[in-house]
Amino acid sequence: METTNVLTPQAPQTPKEGKGRRFPVPHLPKKGKKWVRRGIIAAVVLLGGCWFFLKSSGGGTPALGQYTPDTVQRRDLTAGVSGTGTVTPIDSYYLKPLVTGEVLEAPFEVGDQVEKGDVLYRLDAKDAEMSIAQAELSVRQAQKNYDDLAANLTVRAGGSGVVQRVMVQRGDIVSPGTPIAEVADTSTLTVTLPFHSAEAQGIVPGQKAQVTIAGTMETLPGTVESVSSAELVGEGGTLVRQVKIRVSNPGALTSANSATAAVGEAACAGSANFEEALRQTVVAQAGGEVTEVCVTAGSKVSAGSALASLGGAAAQSSLEDLAIALENARLALQRSQDALENYTITAPISGTVIEKNIKAGDNVNNIESGALAVIYDLSYLKLEMNISELDLSKIQAGQTVDITADAIPGQVFQGRVDRVSINGTTTNGFTTYPATILLEDYGGLNPGMNVSADIIVEQMKNVLSVPAAAVQRGDTVLVPLEGCLSPDGASVIDPTKTEERTVTLGGGDGTYVEITSGLDEGETILVPLQAQGGAAGVMGGGSVDVS
Repeated sequence: METTNVLTPQAPQTPKEGKGRRFPVPHLPKKGKKWVRRGIIAAVVLLGGCWFFLKSSGGGTPALGQYTPDTVQRRDLTAGVSGTGTVTPIDSYYLKPLVTGEVLEAPFEVGDQVEKGDVLYRLDAKDAEMSIAQAELSVRQAQKNYDDLAANLTVRAGGSGVVQRVMVQRGDIVSPGTPIAEVADTSTLTVTLPFHSAEAQGIVPGQKAQVTIAGTMETLPGTVESVSSAELVGEGGTLVRQVKIRVSNPGALTSANSATAAVGEAACAGSANFEEALRQTVVAQAGGEVTEVCVTAGSKVSAGSALASLGGAAAQSSLEDLAIALENARLALQRSQDALENYTITAPISGTVIEKNIKAGDNVNNIESGALAVIYDLSYLKLEMNISELDLSKIQAGQTVDITADAIPGQVFQGRVDRVSINGTTTNGFTTYPATILLEDYGGLNPGMNVSADIIVEQMKNVLSVPAAAVQRGDTVLVPLEGCLSPDGASVIDPTKTEERTVTLGGGDGTYVEITSGLDEGETILVPLQAQGGAAGVMGGGSVDVS
């Protein structure tokens, strides 16, 4: 094998200043020159390939066929924020029982339109009605206990008369049954006398009588108050009836005096002592401390007059306990009354019945039974769509939303943004915010369908624009120079004849971007072929910055 020595050419050195010195060129054999030429050609081809790769990657002039020409022209652009979701009714309700019982009525069917408050189910409420009756009795008893104690803390006279004596003083501690005062009414006296039965039958109440006081034989006018219907055996075995006669006390008569009487022609068959109209020892009905004595001996009182007041810590504590018991009884009654309302089940919202699971005659259980019925308010459909934190400032209530569904191809439904919540959700350091979109005219859309939504953030009319893919490194485009394009302008024949031009961008819609300066209408620009189908990679995606 023949060996050839190849000398590597050295780079020429720069002559020293002031001297025209030349470096010697090495002398190569014939075969050596051939290999050097081959190495130089390979290096040129390699460098050309690298230059071609760099230019086709945006590093310089592109290669032939990497670009296609396009024209700067005016368009209407719509910038938006996109997302997906599922449409649902604006409101829905799963009707569940709160009580247990038999269904007596269920006057509706699936598909019916119901209004809020309409009766949907009526359950047998006998047990609830009985509970209410018992609770009412408990309230009455608790109220009576409270009222009785409150009334008994004031000791009152049972009738009119004169206080004979007072048996307590202020500061005394009394218990139920302790005597407080003695009251007597001696202004009117009665005497009950026996009359022969045959004569008594002719005596009637209100008839005048003559009463004779034993000892003094003084007579007083009287009035028959009552005649007994029962016959008794009197002295000597005769049958008698008791006649009660009332007289006014002239002032000196007491229960120690006795008397006889005659009514018309009939005379009594015996005598009897006078009885006072009232003699009462008033006792305490409750325990406590005597806080006030209202009368003294000799005081005239009428029925209900206060004799003394009771109080103190013990009495007030007892009264407070009864007040609490009364309030508890009232609350129990209210609970029973509220429970009764649960036996009549009404529509909580206006809407359409989409399910009816229980009918009249069925028994329901508030724990085991599921939804009795399901109601949808279909006046609107709504869509919850997550908004990126980067797009949140662009979204506001009232914006128009274009909605499409794969289930209904070719149709675009119009919605509007109802509200945007500021209660965001952060996942992996990225936060989204839920926006609620309402659709009033939703055509064939049904709850549960998956849809795509485009919130229209900005509409730009008749603006100068280019394909978004034509924009390189953020703000430059390639403009063909003379000789770059074919004679018909339809293709690139010399990609070296281009210039990069800096432009100012406006808004965009993901496919096209607005040019506010740097290009004129009708100018030609170059669009990378490999990016034409992926313009979103330059300007698009889920949202477009229109700031």
